[in-house]
Amino acid sequence: MGSSLKHWPPFHTCFATVTLFLMLLSTAHAHDIWIEVGTPIVREGDTVKTDLFLGNHGNNHRDFKQSGKVDPKNICCELIAPNGTKCDFGADLVDTRLDSKEGCWTAQLKGSSQGLHMVVVTSDQVVKYAPTRSIKCAKTYFLVTDTLDRPSSDEKGFDRIAGVPFELVPLSNPVAPTEPGTPIKVKLLYKGKPMADTVVSFIPRGVTLAEDFDEHYERRTDAEGTASFEPESPNDYLIVAHHNEPKENGDSFENTKYSATLTVKVTAKCDCCGE
Repeated sequence: MGSSLKHWPPFHTCFATVTLFLMLLSTAHAHDIWIEVGTPIVREGDTVKTDLFLGNHGNNHRDFKQSGKVDPKNICCELIAPNGTKCDFGADLVDTRLDSKEGCWTAQLKGSSQGLHMVVVTSDQVVKYAPTRSIKCAKTYFLVTDTLDRPSSDEKGFDRIAGVPFELVPLSNPVAPTEPGTPIKVKLLYKGKPMADTVVSFIPRGVTLAEDFDEHYERRTDAEGTASFEPESPNDYLIVAHHNEPKENGDSFENTKYSATLTVKVTAKCDCCGE
């Protein structure tokens, strides 16, 4: 019996392996995708640099920091024009780093007409080691206009529903110049219906939220699935929501986890004209 114990790995090795495995299970649902545009307002005919990121938004990592890179084989990328026309731009993604696990994917998008354009990236895959089905949705917007001096602040279409299982829908124009303190309003939808009593995080670039529930940067949706946050200063804001369905299973997965992100760029109004 003594000789057989020699073939067992040291206790600390077993403990480290189990700990790592549990960490992978606990963070599998916390990796979210989000989209950023170089500028939210462009002239007709110009292109918009659009970046797709992956980050870990578990309790200790709710920020703009990256964690790996999205596998382009597992995503669907769409640019939705003001009239509702959809264009797949997945084939236009360009890798920005030599290391396959670092950086982000970038595409140069061009609006088809004047008006508000919605960029939507979705992912639906089974995480084998969990096994969990992970459904993600990332959204952002840009405005195509004939002038950059005084872009219209009453553009329509920002509350258009993408029709994915779990999504954040802006209830205020996401590209209109605003003053600090003007609320960012969103509605959270689960399978097309408002989702109440769910945490929505409003993350400013450069800020890491506190563990568990951050009272300063997080809100719970009301009975209509809405939440609002008043930004204190111009910045990029990453809005994030999660939902777990432990009984939603299938042949190859035991549960389903949803995540939705919305990126909004808060800009100050011009002092000279109030636009």
